[in-house]
Amino acid sequence: MIYSRQKLVKAFSELGNTMVLFGENAPYGKFHGLLDETFYDKFNQAIKKEKIFNGWFTEDAVRKSLLEQGIWLSETNLNEWLSNYSWSEKPKSVGIIMAGNIPLVGFHDFLAVLCSGHKAKIKLSSDDSRLFPFLLEVLMLFLPDVDAYVSIAPHLKQMDAVIATGSDNSARYFEKYFGQIPNIIRKNRTSVAVIDGSETEEELYALGKDVFTYFGLGCRNVTKLLLPEDFDMNRFFKAVLPFAEIVHHNKYANNYDYHKAIYLMNQETVIENGFLLTKETTELFAPIAVLYLQRFASTAKVKEYLQENEDKIQAVIGHDYLPFGSAQCPTLTDYADGVDTMLFLEQL
Repeated sequence: MIYSRQKLVKAFSELGNTMVLFGENAPYGKFHGLLDETFYDKFNQAIKKEKIFNGWFTEDAVRKSLLEQGIWLSETNLNEWLSNYSWSEKPKSVGIIMAGNIPLVGFHDFLAVLCSGHKAKIKLSSDDSRLFPFLLEVLMLFLPDVDAYVSIAPHLKQMDAVIATGSDNSARYFEKYFGQIPNIIRKNRTSVAVIDGSETEEELYALGKDVFTYFGLGCRNVTKLLLPEDFDMNRFFKAVLPFAEIVHHNKYANNYDYHKAIYLMNQETVIENGFLLTKETTELFAPIAVLYLQRFASTAKVKEYLQENEDKIQAVIGHDYLPFGSAQCPTLTDYADGVDTMLFLEQL
């Protein structure tokens, strides 16, 4: 091993400072010599132009991802997280197949592999292949030898283990090709919110963040509300009015118009407010611009539903669960699909 965990933590902490500053759209003077002005301009332009390659990756979406993940990387956060796991003195080669549904969604897997002492072989999603190389370039400023432990390739070969994230269909492919080596294979998941009727307008507004951030594309986005039988949805619609501008985004608007037309043709009952369609159903995975609703007579029935769908739910928002507005603000220990990535890597 060419570097220690503590040296790695220090480098990631510097990377985190840089990510936060880019997330805040800070002027160059705030970077205090962390990187040169040419690179600063280059990365800023990449952030602004990313929507040309992927219409969902607006400047706001990219900067939010940089900010939220950059906050993880303080020395205090990293040391507290890593204190629970051992460091490998015999690095293994770990393949990481990253998803591309929201910006830099595979960064946590990359962080975990390096911070466990292993080597990362990365296959980027074609939907998100331009941002990660910039972060790697910044990391190399603080840890020049890290390129010996990180590689990006169109195909992954000769690995000791793999972490792969994708749809249910791609998971079947992953299981076929990587089933003979240690693996974490993630499938489709979504998130739900439990409403008990006592929510304030501020809490319902915060729930809007859980629904609309990243246009609802993330597995941590709320796509279904579990409601009391007498809950008035007008309370929710009023609280989320500040998110109405989302319908001016072309790709979101296309989804809204498409699903509205389908529901009308099928004579299905939906309630909409001009930028969100809501439909009562037992289904869990709502499409973009649609929020599913399901009413329950008791909290016992809600808990039963959550237990029955545990393997399909990423996060639960509500008074007895995660706070409203926190769905897209995970911590280092909020492992995808509830599988402890660091423990998996520790045991290789």
